[in-house]
Amino acid sequence: MGSALTFLTILVIGLAAYFLARARAAAVVDGDIRKLHSRPVYFGSYAAILSILPASLVLIAGLVIGAGVVENSIRSSLPAEVLAKPQSEQNVAYQMVSAIADGLARMTPAETATVSSDITQLKAVLGSKGVPLAQQPQPYMVDAAQHLMNMAGTTSLIVGLVSISVALAGAYFALSRVSQTYRARNRVETIMLSALVISSTIAILTTFGIIGSLVTETYHFFSVVSPLNFFFGTVWDPRFSTDGNSVGQFGLIPLLLGTLYIALVAMLIAVPIGLFAAIYMAEYASRRVRSIVKPLLEILAGIPTIVYGFFALITIGPLFRDFSASLWGALTGNHTNFIEAQSVLVAGFVMSIRLIPFVSSLSDDIITAVPRAMRDGSLGLGATRSETMKRVILPAALPGIMGALLLTASRAIGETMIVVLAAGVAANLQFSPFQPMTTITVKIVNQLTGDLEFNSPQTLVAFALGITLFVITLALNIYALYIVRKYREQYE
Repeated sequence: MGSALTFLTILVIGLAAYFLARARAAAVVDGDIRKLHSRPVYFGSYAAILSILPASLVLIAGLVIGAGVVENSIRSSLPAEVLAKPQSEQNVAYQMVSAIADGLARMTPAETATVSSDITQLKAVLGSKGVPLAQQPQPYMVDAAQHLMNMAGTTSLIVGLVSISVALAGAYFALSRVSQTYRARNRVETIMLSALVISSTIAILTTFGIIGSLVTETYHFFSVVSPLNFFFGTVWDPRFSTDGNSVGQFGLIPLLLGTLYIALVAMLIAVPIGLFAAIYMAEYASRRVRSIVKPLLEILAGIPTIVYGFFALITIGPLFRDFSASLWGALTGNHTNFIEAQSVLVAGFVMSIRLIPFVSSLSDDIITAVPRAMRDGSLGLGATRSETMKRVILPAALPGIMGALLLTASRAIGETMIVVLAAGVAANLQFSPFQPMTTITVKIVNQLTGDLEFNSPQTLVAFALGITLFVITLALNIYALYIVRKYREQYE
């Protein structure tokens, strides 16, 4: 019995329990639901929750524990010469067994009989089934794979039966509690409150888990590479040294400068345009214009970033390059472009187009949320609409606008695809906006793709770059809160 079929059965049991509990609650009071402590829908919800929730937890726990038991059993059944090898080679052998079992599950009985009698055909047959193998399978692997299939099937059947039994028991218990005075609503609200608390706890623990994983792997990286060389290094060249005495150069400065430089250019363009657009739509535009302009702006937010990257690579980059060549030629007579097709300016300009909808839409909602009484009071005292906007509405909306700008800055700092295509991947240390640079996120992607081992400095540096981005974002949040609180004191 597959896990999907088991879960579907649990859902059917929960749905049936819902309707049965509702009907039974109404029948207890002969249809006069005013006599019930809780409405019938609460009795149905209580029955559905008791049917689905415990059974689902049992199903998940059973699948996780069962998978671990099966893997340990298969690993221990491997030949002694395999168990005597290093752990990495044992892992490769088990992965081969698992892949073969996956392929055997996709075969017909005739194909299974063929490969069992002629193991040399197994690799080709599995490849045709979409299960490529890294090496030629051994006879013991086929036997272990068949054993794995049998154990996995038995485990899945046992877990499925137990989960369905728990679902039926929960439904029976809930139905047996249906009565005129039973507090079903209180039970449902308690369960929902517990679910909210658990969800909040999971979110917090997930955050700590992410930070912990970053810190742990960063510590491993700094045990090989000096933190001083990382944070204050000016050369990014994370390659293996030919002499074996070095692991490369991991200078953060070029990446950090490129990240902040491109984000700054994007914000300098996007913030004024987006904020002015928000002010116009919130205070000056008619309803008809607003209903047309705002959706058109928000369409930009739905375009994938890779499309912006193509737009920068094919259109904006060559346009800026040719324009600079024409301008320089008109001034000096030498038609040499001083703006590269891949540069900080191109990346920042295209990224700003991506960010304008976030600034305008969020700021528009914030400005619109300012109480109407503040507008009317200012206008009633003789202030113009411009003075009202500058001296009343914008100060009142400043905390929200700061939050919108912070969100926009975070998106700018975390952008990857636009930077790859519009600014390149070269970690240059320079200050000209007309030359190519790259960002931290681009190098994180580069370092985590390829054939390097996961415990090498060339891979672990991605975690050091990740925690650097985390610290930058945290500093932005703290600084934004400081500004907002300081301004609130003056405004109040």
